[in-house]
Amino acid sequence: MRVPFVKTEAAGNDFVLVDCRNRPELFEAVAPLVPAVCDRRAGVGADGVLFLLEGDKAPWMMRLLNADGSEAEMCGNGLRCVGCYLRRLGERSEEIRVETLAGPVLLSWRGEEGLRCLFRVDMGEPILKASLVPTTLGSDTAVEEPLAVPSGVMRFTCVSMGNPHAVAFVDDTASLDLPLLGPAVERHPAFPRRTNVEFARPLGDGRFEVRVWERGAGETKACGSGACA
Repeated sequence: MRVPFVKTEAAGNDFVLVDCRNRPELFEAVAPLVPAVCDRRAGVGADGVLFLLEGDKAPWMMRLLNADGSEAEMCGNGLRCVGCYLRRLGERSEEIRVETLAGPVLLSWRGEEGLRCLFRVDMGEPILKASLVPTTLGSDTAVEEPLAVPSGVMRFTCVSMGNPHAVAFVDDTASLDLPLLGPAVERHPAFPRRTNVEFARPLGDGRFEVRVWERGAGETKACGSGACA
């Protein structure tokens, strides 16, 4: 089977995009191949594969399978890539609504810079209720909760942006052993659906330097929902 695809990226988050609107069978056909497709040595190479389908609650639906084949509820940068793809196909609406597993999301067209499309994504309100993240840390909310990690104990605040995040504020991101810490937190029993992990260093003036370990993808250059979390 020949499967046409587009390689796309937003803020360094890169994806393979497969348009399934006229061929919905492509999702089931490609899904088992996602880890091989995302392999950066033997495959195309990507953080995940975006599937564009017809939606039930919006004109279009985006589904994202991470590099390990697991499915994410939503992805901010992936949505921006979908918006750009639709724009290139001739969609000229100022606002585009795309369905995700976390619900419909609104994309607002902001213009172009060279070959780049600019979209603003309404990520919704962050959810701090621990049971909805979900996490077993804390009681009602999980804010600055201690968690045992390989390097000792770190404090995490748990947030859902439609997908789970654990955020720790640190003094230095460069020295973090992310390949050790990332998977330890991602797969910690306190997170029943695993979690994305962000280590953030405040820079002042509302700016942060962040290193991201994405659930199912490992370290990535950016994460839209992680920035919101």
